[in-house]
Amino acid sequence: MNNTSMDSTTRIAEQAWHLLLTYGPRVLLALAVLLLGLWVIGLFGRGMGRLMKKREVDPSLIPFLQGLVTALLKVMLVLSVVGMVGVETTSFIAVLGAAGLAVGLALSGTLQNFAGGVMILLFKPFKVGDFIEAQGHSGTVRSIHIFNTILKTPDNKTVVLPNAPVSSGAMVNYSTEAKRRVDLTFGIGYGDDIDKARGVLEAIIAADKRVLNDPAPFTAVGELADSSVNFVVRLWVESGDYWGVHFNTIEQVKKRFDAEGISIPFPQMDIHRT
Repeated sequence: MNNTSMDSTTRIAEQAWHLLLTYGPRVLLALAVLLLGLWVIGLFGRGMGRLMKKREVDPSLIPFLQGLVTALLKVMLVLSVVGMVGVETTSFIAVLGAAGLAVGLALSGTLQNFAGGVMILLFKPFKVGDFIEAQGHSGTVRSIHIFNTILKTPDNKTVVLPNAPVSSGAMVNYSTEAKRRVDLTFGIGYGDDIDKARGVLEAIIAADKRVLNDPAPFTAVGELADSSVNFVVRLWVESGDYWGVHFNTIEQVKKRFDAEGISIPFPQMDIHRT
């Protein structure tokens, strides 16, 4: 090896040793601060959640605020750690801004979901515990996060809905009002007595204490169909009693119509041999 190569190798080694001595402790300290900071932010987030529950903050806001605050704290921590290493934070922030713009364009759907989450929490079309129907899914709202809303269906499935279409699309909230109307239709044969059938329906309704008197129950002939005379029955109940009254009324009508000899028409097919 000639003298020139040896001098070059020596200079590289000296430069590497100088960089190691200059930046090594900074990098180690920055890593330690990063790990400690992430641990502290995690503790802070959990403590914030417990404090909000203790102060009885709206359950819909808790996961959203937790996620937002911890995300902001992590960004500040990263900027601080980068500054400790020796990188100019002003130029770094400018690079982050440019990168953020590019990422924002690429992740426009995600940003829309974030905006949708803000709109949901501001205008409160529903809250945690409500039973809603949105985007073709029905279930009880379990939590509202920054980017999505979590539903639990009656058959115990978990549905994750993006916030953007939920906030801008059609949505039905079954828990907003204290009362709901049960709409039912019962058909009898053309040869059956209409007044007798109406009396049976009214007796079944009067016997169910869950049916409210205000608004009063409504029973009337609603249609002369192809093969049946159809009664329309409308009952007002407390929202929590809706399905119980719905299913019980159908069962009781079938039993009472059978006992009273009132027919319930159903499709039949006659097959003739030739």
